[in-house]
Amino acid sequence: MRTIFTVILSSIILFKSVGFTVGDIFQLDDFIEHAQYHNTQYGDTFFEFVSKHYGELKSTHEKEHQEEREDHEKLPCQQTVQVASTIFFIQSSEIKLNTIEYVELRDVQFHYTSSTSSLHSQKFLQPPRLS
Repeated sequence: MRTIFTVILSSIILFKSVGFTVGDIFQLDDFIEHAQYHNTQYGDTFFEFVSKHYGELKSTHEKEHQEEREDHEKLPCQQTVQVASTIFFIQSSEIKLNTIEYVELRDVQFHYTSSTSSLHSQKFLQPPRLS
């Protein structure tokens, strides 16, 4: 169940970050139709078509072909992008916290008490090692 939720949430975040919405799914047939039009009229490959409508050739293509403006507005991912952030917090019962034990060492030769903790034995606090 957790894996399905993770895949769905990741897909939603990916599609929203690219600017792909549910309405764009219904416009895919217009996308394919317009790509075929470019192939027959101008001899464009699929990558040239994508570059003319979404890439670096977009501004020059829009200036040169004003008659296709209505067709361009029907293509998917042409709307303005809205930025929104969503924060998810999932609490899991699998997290284990270790308790820390403090031990006081008393040495007769010195007049102070030195304390150590279980963190030293678990190797959390170690000096850097040379490579």
